[in-house]
Amino acid sequence: MDPNSKLMPGQGIPRSSSDSVLLPYSLCFSDLLFCHTSIHLTTVLCLYGNNFKHVEQFMNEVVILTKLRHQHLVTLYGCTSKRSRDLLLVYEYISNVTVADHLHGNRAKSGLLSWPVRMNIAIETADAQAYLHSSIIIHRDVKTNNILLDNDFHVKVFDFGLSRLFPNNVTHVSTAPQGTPGYVDSEYYQCYQLTKKSDVYSFGVVLIELISSLQAVDTNRHHHDINLANMAVNKIQTHSVHELVDPSLGFMTNSSVRRMTTLVAESAFRCLQQERDMRPSMQEVLKTLRGIQNGESMHTRLRS
Repeated sequence: MDPNSKLMPGQGIPRSSSDSVLLPYSLCFSDLLFCHTSIHLTTVLCLYGNNFKHVEQFMNEVVILTKLRHQHLVTLYGCTSKRSRDLLLVYEYISNVTVADHLHGNRAKSGLLSWPVRMNIAIETADAQAYLHSSIIIHRDVKTNNILLDNDFHVKVFDFGLSRLFPNNVTHVSTAPQGTPGYVDSEYYQCYQLTKKSDVYSFGVVLIELISSLQAVDTNRHHHDINLANMAVNKIQTHSVHELVDPSLGFMTNSSVRRMTTLVAESAFRCLQQERDMRPSMQEVLKTLRGIQNGESMHTRLRS
């Protein structure tokens, strides 16, 4: 570490350098942070390359996270100066890697993400996103790689390097499209107009990943199905949800799973509409998902 990088207290007790690589950040080590009244296990993320773009993302993340406090957002404990050679962010330690790792990464074969766990992940992520939107912030990179899980499989959303403040008195922010392929909605991509509904679209892709266990983009699939959002919309429109749902979830054998996954697919379908005005707000999505978990029908929720 650069001696000019001031990271205090708790610096220099390495614990792990494994599990996941987070671009443009990389896991440097886990550490113990000593406060006046408690000790916190932390994760230190290192931003590769101290250039203008990376410094901008680094400062953006710091500014946004210092404004936010929510049980399903990762907590930022500290950082180095933007003038340091090593740009470091000190987060709370989240031990159970990402949702992506459990769906189609190193943990995919563990079978730990049962349907009830996935339903909770969907609701907690929607809760975090609704909170961000109420705090006039657009995440702009909602994806399963940016959803961490703790030991009890509760959600911690992170990576705010691309996030933007979104004033209440504007309809959109004109900006070049940024995000991850497979999660960026076509209207934002074509019109350069960022809105809260851009996050809604990305969250719709996350919902489809949760019910299918498939990646957002996979060039090994048939060319019509490379983009998961397009595949999902086509299958939902042709009443072929059963072809989309991960068989290991019990869609064919468990009526409760069949009901909930079908309703979640319908909610995702609304999020994935091409025209942003046709998509629900994150608050509406959250209300719908909680209703599904509580056994309400789509008709009942729409009437209310």
